[in-house]
Amino acid sequence: MFDDFLVRAALAGAGTALAAAPMGCFVVWRRMAYFGDATAHASILGVALSLAFSVPVVWGAAAVALLMASIVSTLSGRGFAMDTLLGVMAHSALAFGLVAVSFIDGVRIDLMAYLFGDILAVTKSDLAFIWGGAAIVLALLALRWQALLTATLNPDLAQAAGFDPRREQLVLTLGLALVVAVAIKVVGVLLIAALLLIPAAAARPFSRTPEGMAGLAAAIGVSAACLGLWASWEFDTPAGPSIVCAAAMAFALASLWRVAARQNGG
Repeated sequence: MFDDFLVRAALAGAGTALAAAPMGCFVVWRRMAYFGDATAHASILGVALSLAFSVPVVWGAAAVALLMASIVSTLSGRGFAMDTLLGVMAHSALAFGLVAVSFIDGVRIDLMAYLFGDILAVTKSDLAFIWGGAAIVLALLALRWQALLTATLNPDLAQAAGFDPRREQLVLTLGLALVVAVAIKVVGVLLIAALLLIPAAAARPFSRTPEGMAGLAAAIGVSAACLGLWASWEFDTPAGPSIVCAAAMAFALASLWRVAARQNGG
């Protein structure tokens, strides 16, 4: 079964969506869209460093993404405006990464594959890493769910309940870095934030509980991955962007449903 590249691609998309969508719910709740974007953009610098030092790309991408997220989390509370800081860090890291790649000699690199993903070229080892990373992210969320949720809703309440909000921010940062490392092969660094945000945003109108929203977001993400792959195969379109387009269609339908429900209710 795993010899079929379409099967591997579908499993890779599903594993990535299962990791990204529940984590994306916290990004939506905390209004950290730009934070996820900055973390993803930083990973291209990790790609360049990995190629330069001959280490697996996913490890370099994860390490730099985690470093970027940690720096932003540290500086954000010390007189730096968050939106300005994120903008500077995101675009600087992406630019330095692209420049660094150009200095690497003797290594053939398909830059478009890292920017927009190359899910159809996923190997069995890539698949093992994606699902292993997804399992770690889901286990992290399961173990820290109540603490993360409380710190997200009310940091003061979290402090009173014995949860350290800054520690939970670090846990969320670690989870985001892992998601970036998992997703880079599937949708690329420029579309990772979309896979984090869009399924969560699409699930929001239909959800009554945080747990329900996370589960529905994961289902929408997996469905978008499969539908996007089908569209890519059927219409010969890029796979990564097709997956994001499928998720965007789900968000558009959810938005129309919410508007119609409000009008009927009014």
